[in-house]
Amino acid sequence: MTVLQVNSAIELDQVLKGVEKLDTPELEQFFSQVAFLLARRKAPSIPQREAVLLQQISIPLPADTLAEYQELSQKLHDDNITPDEHERLLSLIDTVELADAERMQHLFELAQLRKLPLDTLMQQLGIQTPVPHV
Repeated sequence: MTVLQVNSAIELDQVLKGVEKLDTPELEQFFSQVAFLLARRKAPSIPQREAVLLQQISIPLPADTLAEYQELSQKLHDDNITPDEHERLLSLIDTVELADAERMQHLFELAQLRKLPLDTLMQQLGIQTPVPHV
């Protein structure tokens, strides 16, 4: 197999315009990969397990899931939600809580590996403690 090396200069604006054309799942995958690269660049000598944990911590909820959750939450808050929408919201709440729990597990493990208190690690990573929904 022949391998060609191509060097080209592409301006950041052009890259962003290309990224903007990605559909949501591709954009989420791209974001996850960029977050992993950024984490690796910020700490190039970190052990592999820490790098994996940082990547897992940075995986966002799918944009469509988050948008639907926010929309249905607002309908519930406005007392304008149908029974079917309420059932869907309950399902989305489970999804969001599961993702949050998995993220917290990864944060706890990373804090243990780095021998840091959880709040210190979260501060280092720029993660704010979420405000409880009341």
